[in-house]
Amino acid sequence: MEKKKSHTKLSAAGLLITLGVVYGDIGTSPLYVMKAILEENGGITTVTQDFVLGAVSLVFWTVMLLTTVKYVLIALKADNHGEGGIFSLYTLVRKGGKYLIIPAMIGGAALLADGVLTPAVTVTTAIEGLRGIPDFYQRFGNDQNIIVIVTLVILLFLFLIQRFGTDFVGKAFGPIMFLWFTFLGLMGLINIPYDLGVIKALNPYYAIHLLFDPTNKMGIFILGSIFLATTGAEALYSDMGHVGKKNIHFSWPYVLFCLMLNYAGQAAWILHSKGDPTIEGIENLNPFFQILPDGWMIFGVVFATIAAVIASQALISGSFTLVSEAIKLKLLPRMRIIYPGKSIGQMYIPIVNLILWAACSLIVLTFRTSSHMEAAYGLSITVTMLMTTFLLYHYLLQKKTPRILASLMLVFFGTLEGFFFVSSVTKFFHGGFVAVAMALLILGIMYIWHRSNRVQEDASQDVDFKDYLPQLRELHEDDTIPYYQTNVVFLVPRLEGDRIPQQFIYSILDKRLKRAKAYWFVNVEVTDEPYTEEYSVDMMGTDFIVKVKLYLGFRIAQEVNVYLRQIIHDLMKQGRLPEQPQHYSLTPGRQVGDFRFVMIQEELTNMTRMDKWDRQVMQARLAIKHHAVAPERWFGIEYSEVTYETVPLIVGETRKTWLKERKI
Repeated sequence: MEKKKSHTKLSAAGLLITLGVVYGDIGTSPLYVMKAILEENGGITTVTQDFVLGAVSLVFWTVMLLTTVKYVLIALKADNHGEGGIFSLYTLVRKGGKYLIIPAMIGGAALLADGVLTPAVTVTTAIEGLRGIPDFYQRFGNDQNIIVIVTLVILLFLFLIQRFGTDFVGKAFGPIMFLWFTFLGLMGLINIPYDLGVIKALNPYYAIHLLFDPTNKMGIFILGSIFLATTGAEALYSDMGHVGKKNIHFSWPYVLFCLMLNYAGQAAWILHSKGDPTIEGIENLNPFFQILPDGWMIFGVVFATIAAVIASQALISGSFTLVSEAIKLKLLPRMRIIYPGKSIGQMYIPIVNLILWAACSLIVLTFRTSSHMEAAYGLSITVTMLMTTFLLYHYLLQKKTPRILASLMLVFFGTLEGFFFVSSVTKFFHGGFVAVAMALLILGIMYIWHRSNRVQEDASQDVDFKDYLPQLRELHEDDTIPYYQTNVVFLVPRLEGDRIPQQFIYSILDKRLKRAKAYWFVNVEVTDEPYTEEYSVDMMGTDFIVKVKLYLGFRIAQEVNVYLRQIIHDLMKQGRLPEQPQHYSLTPGRQVGDFRFVMIQEELTNMTRMDKWDRQVMQARLAIKHHAVAPERWFGIEYSEVTYETVPLIVGETRKTWLKERKI
């Protein structure tokens, strides 16, 4: 696989790729934002000029403050060797305190939950535009069943193609999205002359005035719909590693300009069309499709559908990346990851793909219309934004930013996002509970995995390696015992100094004598940098014990078998490890012997006393583990010789027995 560069240089090609990868979510917002605002206020018949100007002003300043200032100007500076996103941000600040894992887990879970809703909302909204085509309307009218069926078919196709990789399709994303944003800008531009007064919306007075205007039936809770215009801001930060911050900095002004032109065009059309009985009689009115010139409806629907698919594709790929990072940070159980493309960024996680498809399809079948889905949309992403703001505060402090400036950032954006969160909470009973339930489920799994790891680490009984060196040397040289394997490899959770969990020594000496030419103890440490590929070796003054630490970035596949083959050749060339000539082999002159990986499986035993809550957590971990990918697949050793051994998981104090001898 070709390793992705952590920094992408500014170029015309890079700018195009940025348009295709980064802005899909925020670029499809014009499909439903003004529609949602109108519907919540009672439709086009109830709006006033101040209401429309205020709505567009709120959209403009929301996107300007949250997307432009917070994410483009501030968050993009918090890059982890070119990578962005809430987990990358966490790895930058985690030394500041163990509690920082909490906002990272909450934000990551909420972002994954949002990934389920985006494809359902965007694709359904685009397909609903078919009703604006006279022939379609005459044939199907307002029958929502046909919309649901078409949406489900498109979603099925979208998730089916994930397994084939997106290298080829990805090359087309950039040019298509460039045309899409240009299309958005032009459609807005040709409608603005209907009411040039919409330009006044740049004045924040109209935004603030609308929040207290009696014509605004939603009051401050209108922010729940306004927020939909900036839901893609978090994705913009997460995708920084794919395109580089410079390409985002240079492409964002064009995207922002086109988006605002379209919102202004929709607003001008609304003001112009108010009072037209034909327009006011349209059911489920969507200004986005109505501003299209006559005869352009079919083109607009097809184009919007393609843009929605691209936005969904980018979000699905982002979900795969997010899950992969969470696994490497030990926040989720191991899952099978496939790399169908030429770069490590092109990954496919079958179980995540299946869950996303099932959840998206279920949401479409349950909520049916985009209006109902919009009620569930946005709530979870406000949580992610709040968590990102909190972590950014710690990042700024870590970078020696004056505390007063960091605190101002925290208070300003925390308050702003707090208002959006409160406004979105009103959607809870109208569908928001779906996003919350999904986020809580993901968060629950993260908590179980993180907490159980901590319990195991705290309870682990380590021994000093040096105390057992004489026995291991004697066993290694004992010709009366046949070789168990030429190289015996243990994958150990920790390898600090000369300490090692005792179950691995127990496996060699007590479980079954394992004589070998070389004993390997391999530990994988996930680094804060995304693409690290390094190792260190400690042979403890011997030529038969090899302690290896693999330092792998959180975006690097942990293919232990591949790395060990390189390391053993390196050690033999250096003369640190004796050659292992193989008389019988397909490869003439082969100097590397066979390997056997011994995997230690731990089972919870009733012989230990432990806190009831921790016991429940450990039992839940073991239950989840049965559905996770097998360790040999995760570590890339599925085609190697693998042996499993079961040992009791001793957590807490061992329960004593008090049997009495019965006299016979």
